[in-house]
Amino acid sequence: MKRLTLEGIQWIVMMTECTRGPRWARVGPFLLMVLACLAWLGTPAAAQFTFPGQDDGPEVTVTVRPSLERATPGARFAVAVIFDHAPNWHVHTNEPVVPPELRGFTAIPTQIEVRDSTNASVGPVQWPEGKAIDVDFLFTGNPVPYEVFGGRAIAYIPVAVPENAEGELTLEIAIQWQACDDTTCLPPIILGDEEGLRTVTVAIETGDIPATEAGEDFAAFDASVFADADAWDGTLGAAAAPATLTRSSFFGLTLPPADSAFGIAMLALGGLVGGFILNLTPCVLPVIPIKVLTISQHAGSPGRSMLLGLWMAAGVVGFWLALGVLAASFTALADPSRLFGIWWITLGIGLLIAAMGVGIMGAFSINLPKSVYMVNPKADSPSGSFMFGVMTAVLGLPCFGFVAGALLAGSATMPTALILTIFAALGVGMALPYLVLSANPKWIDKLPRTGPASELVKQVMGLLLLAAAAYFVGAGLLALAAGGELPWWAKVLHWWAIALFVAAAAVWLVVRTFQISKKPAPRVSFAIVAVLLLASGFAIAQDQTAKARDDLWIVFSQEALDEALAADRVVVLDFTAEWCLNCKALEASVLLRDPVKSKLLSPGVVPLKADLTGRGAPGWQKLYDLGQTGIPALAIFGPGLEQPWIANGYTPDQVLRAIEQASGGAELSQAR
Repeated sequence: MKRLTLEGIQWIVMMTECTRGPRWARVGPFLLMVLACLAWLGTPAAAQFTFPGQDDGPEVTVTVRPSLERATPGARFAVAVIFDHAPNWHVHTNEPVVPPELRGFTAIPTQIEVRDSTNASVGPVQWPEGKAIDVDFLFTGNPVPYEVFGGRAIAYIPVAVPENAEGELTLEIAIQWQACDDTTCLPPIILGDEEGLRTVTVAIETGDIPATEAGEDFAAFDASVFADADAWDGTLGAAAAPATLTRSSFFGLTLPPADSAFGIAMLALGGLVGGFILNLTPCVLPVIPIKVLTISQHAGSPGRSMLLGLWMAAGVVGFWLALGVLAASFTALADPSRLFGIWWITLGIGLLIAAMGVGIMGAFSINLPKSVYMVNPKADSPSGSFMFGVMTAVLGLPCFGFVAGALLAGSATMPTALILTIFAALGVGMALPYLVLSANPKWIDKLPRTGPASELVKQVMGLLLLAAAAYFVGAGLLALAAGGELPWWAKVLHWWAIALFVAAAAVWLVVRTFQISKKPAPRVSFAIVAVLLLASGFAIAQDQTAKARDDLWIVFSQEALDEALAADRVVVLDFTAEWCLNCKALEASVLLRDPVKSKLLSPGVVPLKADLTGRGAPGWQKLYDLGQTGIPALAIFGPGLEQPWIANGYTPDQVLRAIEQASGGAELSQAR
């Protein structure tokens, strides 16, 4: 494998300082550096350079060994998973923390999973301590500290032998890792890859077995795990895997991980504002003074009024939390990540939200049974005030029930923590006026009155619900058509429908505000809100359009390649991976920019992408068949070439000439 010396990298970085101008000051050095690195790697001289201390042996050797070769039924022992690293090599930790300076770098975590343990009980993996080294995966010339496993790193799997065990106990262990030095990473060994499978066998014998020394490899094992039943995962034959941050979506917007404090805080803030806005609907706003005065009369003193106001607010929050639990229980019945793939579920959610949007604008109404209105809990005690708050929320359903229904449908694909966060925040936002006014009832006179403004709130909510419905309807139709080929523009039509509904809400908000109020403050403030709505709607649609237009690649398969070649078409096959930053840099700077991008989109050219992120990806075999062992790599096939044109580093001009040659045009300039 070709390597650069540190001196070589420093020379390339120094060369970037020759560029001048404001634009080059931002992007020029990075692009020049990447292209220069790749071009230099393609020269014969590049193969002569290696990092000090590197040899031709394996970068990482992974072995497993048990602390006991023989064990009795009911015995406890450990299995050591040993990572021996060559000098200057390491693997990522089990929970890699990528520094902000390496944003965009995807670290493959080291993982250990016991696949088959013949019913032995397996405890949580004990991981070694990481060590910080300086890495420069982006070739910036400014290494940053990054924690890794290096040297001789040992992880331990605690194992409990069943009391009824006999014969042999066999453990089949799957191991995942990715070897890196301080600048580059090799293709990872993914869980399930044959190269990452190891087997441990321990003989089970009855009677006395002479004690044996486990050896230095087990000196760091914490045997107290056997005394702590809570530390075991409660399953047989599975080691606890590290938690990963997953992102879900809500009405098409990417949500933060469920354990991201900042992300959850922002969602809570949005829910708080949304809940407060619900108080402006005509079903809720007129009753706020009545509810607060009722509590004040029962209280008799400011202190007790505040106490009863707290209990009433808790009742409102409790109502919304109950709705959140209902939504969360649905996600427990089915895998939320698969719901969008079922077209009729997604389409049904969209139609339901559309009905809610039309309803809140007055097309039809939600009428509660008369018996509900007869429920009138007394607010003279904490429990009575709590139920008073619950019923306050219930009686507002004719106005905001459409919003609640849309939220129940739209949150179906969210993690439980985020669902409960949003619904609890909605409750707090709705309860806030009751809490504040209970502390100071004199402020009741400052409340706005119902009228056209309250109706405007409902109308704007309805249009925004229609925008949300457009997202789900579009997603459902795309899932229905997933088996066929769609032009890129068909995949973004629903985003423009969303933008139009949001624009309609913004325009209507301005028009009605100017009709309702002559005061400059509401006119200016709501005009600003409308501009933000309008800009955000069209910005999101434009962004999605650009992404769809740029996503010109067809997923690689041997069948797709053979079919294109049989039709005498030029095929451009890009080998890439999520962990390959050089691949991404070449794609962004060469393949996804004109004039190469236009050529890839032209008739007669088929752009294929082989994603090699996983070790078992089908593109690996094709890469090996082409005589390549690593990426980046670009292969171009066509009727004008007897052998495919292959390059590990390339310029736009070289790619264009290769495509022309492949189609039977000008002579090819080799870039290998």
